[in-house]
Amino acid sequence: MYIFGVCGCCGALRPRYKRLVDNIFPEDPEDGLVKSNMEKLTFYALSAPEKLDRIGAYLSERLSRDVARHRYGYVCIAMEALDQLLMACHCQSINLFVESFLKMVRKLLESDKPSLQILGTNSFVKFANIEEDTPSYHRSYDFFVSRFSEMCHSGYEDPDIRTKIRMAGIKGLQGVVRKTVNDELQANIWDPQHMDKIVPSLLFNLQSGERTESRSPSPLQATEKEKESPVELTERCFRELLGRAAYGNIKNAVTPVLMHLDNHRLWEGKTFAVRCFKIIMYSIQSQHSHLVIQQLLGHLDANSKNSATVRAGIVEVLLEAAAIAASGSVGPTVLEVFNTLLRHLRLSVDYELTGSYDGSTNIGTKIIKAHEERQLQEAVIRTIGSFANTLPTYQRSEVMLFIMGKIPVPGVHLTLPCTESGPEGTRMIQVMLLKSLVQVTAGFQTTNMLTALPSSFLEPLLSFSLTEDPAIRLLVLQILLSLIDRHDNRPKFSNISISDISVLKLKVDKCSRQDNLFMKKHSQQLYRHIYLGCKEESSGRQHYEMLFALLGLLSVELANEEVVVDLIRLALALQDLALSTDEGLPVYNRCAVHALAAAYLNLICQLTTVPAFCQHIHEVIEVRQKERPHLLPEDVFIDNPKLPSSLEKVEGDVLFLQSKITEVLGGSGYNTERLATPYVPQYTDEDRLSKRKSIGETISLQVEVESRNSPEKEERTPAEEITFETLKNAIVDSVGMEEQERERRRQVVEKFQKAPFEEIAAHCGARATMLQSKLNQIFEITIRPPPSPSGTISSGYGQSQSRSVPIYEMKFPDLCVY
Repeated sequence: MYIFGVCGCCGALRPRYKRLVDNIFPEDPEDGLVKSNMEKLTFYALSAPEKLDRIGAYLSERLSRDVARHRYGYVCIAMEALDQLLMACHCQSINLFVESFLKMVRKLLESDKPSLQILGTNSFVKFANIEEDTPSYHRSYDFFVSRFSEMCHSGYEDPDIRTKIRMAGIKGLQGVVRKTVNDELQANIWDPQHMDKIVPSLLFNLQSGERTESRSPSPLQATEKEKESPVELTERCFRELLGRAAYGNIKNAVTPVLMHLDNHRLWEGKTFAVRCFKIIMYSIQSQHSHLVIQQLLGHLDANSKNSATVRAGIVEVLLEAAAIAASGSVGPTVLEVFNTLLRHLRLSVDYELTGSYDGSTNIGTKIIKAHEERQLQEAVIRTIGSFANTLPTYQRSEVMLFIMGKIPVPGVHLTLPCTESGPEGTRMIQVMLLKSLVQVTAGFQTTNMLTALPSSFLEPLLSFSLTEDPAIRLLVLQILLSLIDRHDNRPKFSNISISDISVLKLKVDKCSRQDNLFMKKHSQQLYRHIYLGCKEESSGRQHYEMLFALLGLLSVELANEEVVVDLIRLALALQDLALSTDEGLPVYNRCAVHALAAAYLNLICQLTTVPAFCQHIHEVIEVRQKERPHLLPEDVFIDNPKLPSSLEKVEGDVLFLQSKITEVLGGSGYNTERLATPYVPQYTDEDRLSKRKSIGETISLQVEVESRNSPEKEERTPAEEITFETLKNAIVDSVGMEEQERERRRQVVEKFQKAPFEEIAAHCGARATMLQSKLNQIFEITIRPPPSPSGTISSGYGQSQSRSVPIYEMKFPDLCVY
């Protein structure tokens, strides 16, 4: 007993590792770590790695004792020693030593003193930067995630100390991420239980700092002073976290961001939400961008009945995110993205008109502010355009067709669900979707107009130019201009004026074969809608300016010799329209049409470069400048037009003469027969979309259909042999046939407009009688009793009469019986 007591009291008889550990502590803690003895301890640990776990346990024991006794100087010395041992030793026994180290760090973090918390955090950060040689199967970092997140929300009274604690928490979270994100044996840091603590802690510090925008994808160029601010440190940590996220982890990383913005109502301010998602989009891998977009769209759906400011904030974030992600923003589900945005556009229109989210105005329902819904609608439209700008041409064409299919067309089955807001809601949806098309078609470039603008898109679009609403017609013209303009010539036609085209510096390219085919197929539709657009009483200055731009773009982008002739005929037809008093156009509209025709003929004569043609046009313009300035654009398309009270006796030298133009252009090789034929707009089935049809026009369409199917014309003709020459002649003569067909239709319309009612009634009655007699003949041929296998019997009048025979008496051929 005495010997053992001596051994216990004698320092020389203590284990060597304990003596080496004790020797690193000076008598006065202010002297710091004894470096020479620390080197001995390090050498011993490297020489005898099996003792490393005991060294760690003993250091941990001393540190716990010093913390309890408030001997903080020795606590700092113990942590410094642990750090040096950790940096020096990478043997297989390091795991047991790390457990002691983490136990001591945990002890410091649990302390109430900020200095010890910061000391423990700094040690943990050093440990996190060490790459261990051996795996660890049982280590847990749950405590550190929770404690560092708590430190990020520190509310310490002293602002300087509070900032240091929060920065220590951010550094600690950064260390945890670095230590665990690439170690498959550790707990998955991407689990929601961890992300729900880490991400809100970072966002809290990001929000509490200065409201500065995220300047670049990587903040490596920040100054040293900026690196010390919590905001910059938080942003750097957040970027590092997102940069390490794999495909399957994006959702877990972004969901806490959405929840944080919801809980703190940060969507309404937009600025912070946009900043957060800028950081996200710049930090994640580009091929994962569409996952973030899909989550934002899903969150927009989840908030479909939230306030307009919240939804507008989400849409603004989508707008910024799409611009950053570029081609990777939409992902594989292209149309689903646009379908979601269009659905919310329709919902917003319904909310605005009904005044509540459930379509009722009962007490207790949340009343909606109309101006907030309009702001949301504009944001959705801009976002649709932003997404469309990231798509290639072929996908943008699909999106254009998709949106066109969503627009309710008058008289046609609506593709959108019925709105609760009635006709006004339908009109607003038409306007909003056409505005969306304006955004999608902005900057649209294509080399093949036929494939980019199929009939399934162009015909419904042109049908809207027949509506009474001037705003809708204006949007249609904007869309057409964007689609036709392929050389950025549109801004040069923004103002209607009589000027030299050399000043405009137009980019004119040779018309391709595809363009010729497009114009051969759709030119008459375009001419017709230009003519009818000028005929509208509700057309204003903007309409005429856009119609002039459309005529100019057709002349520059898609014109061949045949198109030029037709456009000149159209301009002369517009002059005749302005001269006519039957249409009842106001004085301003008639002067505007005169000015439009003059400006366009001035343009086309300079493009054709036929001197005699240019001379005639310029002579008429000069006469107008002297005698009738109100027939020129300079006096009409201004803020205060200089117009007469009435427009009468416009004749003589102030008019462009079709005969003179035909003569001068015929000498240059143009088709004089076609030039001499006045242009008459072709009436089609699209007229049913217009509410301004006359009864005569309606009857003429019906009679035209009947005349095509009239039995008087059902004469059989011998089959014609189809050869190459036949096809060639058919193509060449197609234009003449179209003119003859239009002339025949015009005569039919004129007949039914001017003929007396009795004659029209007799004509229709004769047609009905003839149709009924023909039907009776068909019925006599087709409706007969089925023949009997037993044959027929003769009646007393010499007629054959069928009789019913039982099956067992029927005689079948031998081959039919087995």
